[in-house]
Amino acid sequence: MTTNGKTPPRQKAKTAGNGAKRRHTKAPEAEVAETSSNSKGWFTRFSQTTSCWTGSPVAFFLAVMVIVAWIVTGPIFKFSDTWQLVINTGTTIVTFLMVFLIQSSQNRDSKLIQLKLDELIRAVDTAETALIDMDEMSEEELKEVQEKFSQVAAEAREELKEVAAGEEVREAAPPRKVALHH
Repeated sequence: MTTNGKTPPRQKAKTAGNGAKRRHTKAPEAEVAETSSNSKGWFTRFSQTTSCWTGSPVAFFLAVMVIVAWIVTGPIFKFSDTWQLVINTGTTIVTFLMVFLIQSSQNRDSKLIQLKLDELIRAVDTAETALIDMDEMSEEELKEVQEKFSQVAAEAREELKEVAAGEEVREAAPPRKVALHH
């Protein structure tokens, strides 16, 4: 037991679905993280840093100041075509480059979230581990899984209604696994 009174997870061997004991090992992504710490490529570091900076209040304030400076210089340049072209070209270039930086950061964030969710699914004994590679399923398979989970959710809502109505609810059962294959 730890100081907070909870037993640390993964102290005991788990039982796999076939009854055989399996030993908990580190997740593949944890092993990768240990062997390649701080080995992000230059573009990843650059895009993450730039995305964080450009999303800051300081960057927004600087962008507003550029617009204000452009507007103030309008009368000086008699609102010429060149004056308009400067802001149009500048904003187009910045927007074009930011699309790639933001997309890079979003792709990395999505991948990290997916890996973390996969680890949670893998780590929970009652979770359906077949869902780990859901992104590889066809649209038909995804629809089938969605329908099965919708049914589980409907049953859970029905149980909540019974509890709210004060009716006797059956003994607490272990979490259900959703059968994904016929």
